[in-house]
Amino acid sequence: MSDIEDDKSLPRVPFWRHLLAMVYDLFLIIPLLMVTSAVLIAIHGPTETAAVRTVPAWQQWSLAYVALIGFYGTFWRQKGQTLGMQAWRVKLVPSGTSTTVTWGQAAGRVIVASMPFILGLMPYLVFDVNDAGAWIYITTAVIASCGFLWRFFNEDRLYLHDLVTGTELRLTPPRRES
Repeated sequence: MSDIEDDKSLPRVPFWRHLLAMVYDLFLIIPLLMVTSAVLIAIHGPTETAAVRTVPAWQQWSLAYVALIGFYGTFWRQKGQTLGMQAWRVKLVPSGTSTTVTWGQAAGRVIVASMPFILGLMPYLVFDVNDAGAWIYITTAVIASCGFLWRFFNEDRLYLHDLVTGTELRLTPPRRES
């Protein structure tokens, strides 16, 4: 039996396990994004007040996307797992005949997974965060979680970014102690 067939025979990952793997990975991603911000501040210089931005937002977002795609792409292309995914026995496998995730799939997955979150932030361009009513927070939360909620409304139990990129999450068997 080939590696592709082995990966396809693994069960799908429960939502709670995927969520815990994401929380684990946040402990790696937050410092990574802090480093990208520090690089931009080193280039543009520090700000004197919080009201004045010295780093253009497009540069900060672009570098953050490059860092995230590099982080996830490197891990997913090597073993199909980030450190958080390894800890919680979650593996990303391509749905097709390929044995490894491509850079295009990794980039697409990061971008598509973040789009609902970015769309969820759009109401705050119109409404003041400090004076927004509860309805704006609820609406934002629903919009931001659409990519993950998609999993509960399709029969294959795939996330939106899984469907778009041709990937899926599988549960790896427990390691045998030797």
